[in-house]
Formats: sequence, C-alpha cells, structure tokens
Amino acid sequence: MNIKPLADRVVVKMVEAEETTKSGIILAGNAKEKPQIAEIVAVGPGGVIDGNNVEMYVKIGDKVLTSKYSGTEVKLDGAEYIILRQSDILAIVE
Repeated sequence: MNIKPLADRVVVKMVEAEETTKSGIILAGNAKEKPQIAEIVAVGPGGVIDGNNVEMYVKIGDKVLTSKYSGTEVKLDGAEYIILRQSDILAIVE
C-alpha cells in the first residue's frame, strides 16, 4: 500500500538515532533523543492552499530537519511514517 499526500503535505520516515556517542558510549533505548532528521518518501502536488499558491521545494529522497512535535504519525505495513505540511520542514540537510 502506498501513501499519496494531498496539497502541501509530505510523508517522511525518521532516520534512526545513533546508538553510540562520539566518545563511544552506547546509549540505552530510553536515553536516546527523538531524531529530527527524516527522509522524504512522498510529496504532495502543492497548489492553491487558503488562497495562496504553494510550490513544493522538497523532493523524494531529500533528508530534512523537521519541527520536533509536528505532523501525524502513521503506521503502514509495519513501518512508521509522519505526514506533515511542507511549512513544518525547517531545512534540507545536505
């Protein structure tokens, strides 16, 4: 099953947090901070939203930095995704 976002929404999959610190300390599962870097897996078409023309600046495969508590979490076929508006994306990570 595929997710096809509407309007200015994008579907992202969070990138796994690192298991060890830079100094080599292994972190327990509850000690890890929620990652904010995600990979885009689907992009809506954009269009006119609330009377404003919205152009989509991101594309599938981009790694992005998202707002910490934005979007709606969805589980599909055993994988977890987040659907959010393009405006909730803070930056593209290169």
